Amino acid sequence: MSQPKTIAIVAAGEFPRRSAVLRLLDEADMIICCDSAAAALVDSGREPSLIVGDLDSIPASLLERFPDRLRKVDEQEDNDLTKAFYAAMEFSPSCIHILGATGLREDHTLGNISLLARYQQEAGPSCRIDMVSDYGVFLAASGEHTFACRPGQEVSIFAFDNTLRISASGLQYPTDSVVFDSLWKATLNVATGDSFTISPSNDSFYLVYLSR
Repeated sequence: MSQPKTIAIVAAGEFPRRSAVLRLLDEADMIICCDSAAAALVDSGREPSLIVGDLDSIPASLLERFPDRLRKVDEQEDNDLTKAFYAAMEFSPSCIHILGATGLREDHTLGNISLLARYQQEAGPSCRIDMVSDYGVFLAASGEHTFACRPGQEVSIFAFDNTLRISASGLQYPTDSVVFDSLWKATLNVATGDSFTISPSNDSFYLVYLSR
């Protein structure tokens, strides 16, 4: 396989159904599945390039079908999504799409979303990472950043540093006085144009959610 520029990681949450999201799989240079997510991918008519995890929840038929695409990682400090992320980073991609990271189990959903900032921080600015579902997309950033959007699109901002203050232009509701001591604090905003800019008070990472 040539060096992949775009890698899709498929987690074991809700498998996408929207054509625009499935297109990310079809256009990826490489697909990495988190353990049991391989079954949903194969059911969709696609094949994994690599299957990563403890491999305890994959049907035996897939273990037999893809013996050369298995990577068993037994350590329990990281979840399967993080193991798949580190596997993806070995290929130095310029873009990683994470699919199936939300839905089905709320605890997994919250855990996976919270990891996105860590992934972007470790990957650095040379690799764009997003977490995409049928309902929207999460992005992680630090510093001032301008995001493309559409007028009227719903936007939520999340941060994990209660000393962070964020000024935003291009959003309907001001965020300057928001204290990020609870996840709901800067949710349910609305874009007023085709882009908005976030200007944070420090270099802490924050998450932006753009609804479909």
